Amino acid sequence: MNFRHIMTIIFLLPALSLVSCNDFLDREDDDNITEAEAFSRYEKVNEMVSDVYAAAKRADRPLVFFEHFSNSAITDECEGTNVEGNITNNFNNGAWNSNSLPGSCGQYWENLYEGIRKANLIIENVEKYNTPDNPQQDGDLRNRIGEMYFMRGYFHYLLMRMYGEAPYIDRVIKAGDDMNFKKESVHSMAEKIVADAETAYGMVPGKYVKTSENFGRVDKGACLGLVAVTRWIAATPLWNGAAQYGYTQQRVYESEYSYDQERWRRAKDAAKAVLDFEVGGTKRYSLYMEHGADDFLDPAGGNLNDSRVYARLWDMFYDMDAFANEYVFFMTKSKDQAWQGDIYPPSREGSSRQQPVQEQVDEYEFIVGDYGYPVYSAEARKGGYDDSNPYAKGTRDPRFYRDIIYHGCPYRNNNNEQKTLNTASGSDMIGATNATTTGYYLRKFQQESWNKSGNFSINAPAIWRLPEFIYIYAEACNELGENLQEAYDLVNEVRARSFMKPMPPEVMTDKDLMREYIQRERRVELFYEGKRMWTCRLYLEPTSSAELAKESIWQASGSDNSSRTQAYWAANNGALPRCQRMINGMRPVQDANGPIEVDGVRYRMERFCVETRTFGIQHYLFPIRQSELQKTPSLVQNPGW
Repeated sequence: MNFRHIMTIIFLLPALSLVSCNDFLDREDDDNITEAEAFSRYEKVNEMVSDVYAAAKRADRPLVFFEHFSNSAITDECEGTNVEGNITNNFNNGAWNSNSLPGSCGQYWENLYEGIRKANLIIENVEKYNTPDNPQQDGDLRNRIGEMYFMRGYFHYLLMRMYGEAPYIDRVIKAGDDMNFKKESVHSMAEKIVADAETAYGMVPGKYVKTSENFGRVDKGACLGLVAVTRWIAATPLWNGAAQYGYTQQRVYESEYSYDQERWRRAKDAAKAVLDFEVGGTKRYSLYMEHGADDFLDPAGGNLNDSRVYARLWDMFYDMDAFANEYVFFMTKSKDQAWQGDIYPPSREGSSRQQPVQEQVDEYEFIVGDYGYPVYSAEARKGGYDDSNPYAKGTRDPRFYRDIIYHGCPYRNNNNEQKTLNTASGSDMIGATNATTTGYYLRKFQQESWNKSGNFSINAPAIWRLPEFIYIYAEACNELGENLQEAYDLVNEVRARSFMKPMPPEVMTDKDLMREYIQRERRVELFYEGKRMWTCRLYLEPTSSAELAKESIWQASGSDNSSRTQAYWAANNGALPRCQRMINGMRPVQDANGPIEVDGVRYRMERFCVETRTFGIQHYLFPIRQSELQKTPSLVQNPGW
């Protein structure tokens, strides 16, 4: 039995298993290698560390969180098709439980504990067997151990994000150990994640340059990022005053989740540490600012987008300068050109696997004078927003034109020739074979000029980018009522990077309005980056009194769902309800006086309801698989499951 086979067996043992790995290591086959021998060589330890990175990558790949789909399609960002086992629609219709979690690819409870076990094995055994340093480079072993402390904290962070309360395992579990594992409160877990991140911070370098073979490994900035996102989760309503937002479930440590403003202060300080972090006297992180306001060229050097999509907004997901300076933690080669082929509209031989929905489109603000306003606001209506002509050039946040393909959108065919997207007729028509059901196609992350010939890797989206920490900091400032000018300016810097107008000045004097703008800004900037699934839960939107009231108004607005949506909008009731129980779209309607002309026909746009969905209070947290509870009866299932 060779080394790789033995280490595979060791690493695949579940973290909370009763089985010991030592029996495997005690065998002395001719080609066997013992545990002591394995940890006596830096090269073998480095291979094991790489295996932990691979497990971390499987645990959170934003483009394909559910095996073949991002998690956007189980939120009000996108709708997914029914291919590949209908994964996301099974979530949306409630066909999931503790015995069936669709789309498993390394992101669930048992997988995360496997990653934790791998990290613990390396941390303990390097010390136990006094593993030597890399003979080619002093200090590499210390860096690898620091990475394992980070990974142990990171896997626990992913557990906390998905399941809430969970055991924190910071040692190797052996046969004969006490297996009476108990959950810890989220705030207890948060402190231990922070402690592991701080230990890692002291062991890893400040940064790796983009030409280094180690570029992409954990560095000090990633450790600061882990602290900040952990502090932020602990400060959000799900774990900080949940009862005030209509949450009625009883978690094991429910008494610890009453509101504490100090949690926002810790989040503020942690986010500021990321923003202010310096290496060699220079700020470590900065927004990607290549290309100017007159550059609309795509990767092939053409402009077939009618000067609507800025080159900067294309390149920020492909240029390694963005990865080096804006990305706080990322995993390389998340997907390749096959993903883009699946996302393409049928006219480009694609299957439109995930399609943006109206709820997301409405979050891209309308520009009125010097500022941006939501399309559902009084300011936008007074400023000229027309829901029958919602995509007019230059009227919306520029990120909209980069992210969304819509009826009348300047696009291209597979010969890189000009094409106007038509959702009213032809292969891209709403409801046609493999076509959109919402009226939209996904554009974000596309290599626009790729024509289904040749290969490329997709490294984006990052796990964390700089804007995420700007939003955490700004939100904490708003909750604490301090540094509001700085918060306002920082958020506007992100908007300006995308050539978007600033927030109106009145947000600085209105706490609720600033909170609304920051939440919308997060939703737009981080669209399709794996964030919305968590933020809607962390902020308890589906059970908030405001969203439930809007849902009641919507239900009373008509006799069928599409008429309800149309009447709700016509009555200026604001954003569509964020209860995660429906999605809407936009369809073209032939109208001789319509403001949009496509292929010689005039249209006006009209809202319609695509589908209703299932979201109950138990869905705030994922269920622990029943098989895991049987292995460890001392664990308590999450509420409602």
